[in-house]
Amino acid sequence: HKLSEYCGKGNYVLIDFWASWCGPCRGEMPNVKANYEKYHSKGFEIVGLSFDSKLEAWKKAIEDMQLGWINLSDLKGWQTIAGQTYGITSIPASFLVDPEGTIVALDLRGDKLGAKLKDIYGF
Repeated sequence: HKLSEYCGKGNYVLIDFWASWCGPCRGEMPNVKANYEKYHSKGFEIVGLSFDSKLEAWKKAIEDMQLGWINLSDLKGWQTIAGQTYGITSIPASFLVDPEGTIVALDLRGDKLGAKLKDIYGF
């Protein structure tokens, strides 16, 4: 897969770098999920890119947390192509991409994600 399959298609997309074994990543997921549920009907999308290396752990985390968006992993851990391409050195990490495919915000965690989406969608 390429991110161009999901970004620059007319919607805001959060590219969310995470892993099943990452405590802070899992701690942030309820916030990410709440924002997805609030804004998805308005066109907000998420693409999760995992730093996992164990298929079963990755799948179980997605199921346990009920992540309803696209989740991708090449199961190469820290050697993941997506992480190297975007220069990710720690997770959680995220990029918010606008409808034209331009990165407009980085690492929106906690209240920052909701505030940015409120600015975009007006509620």
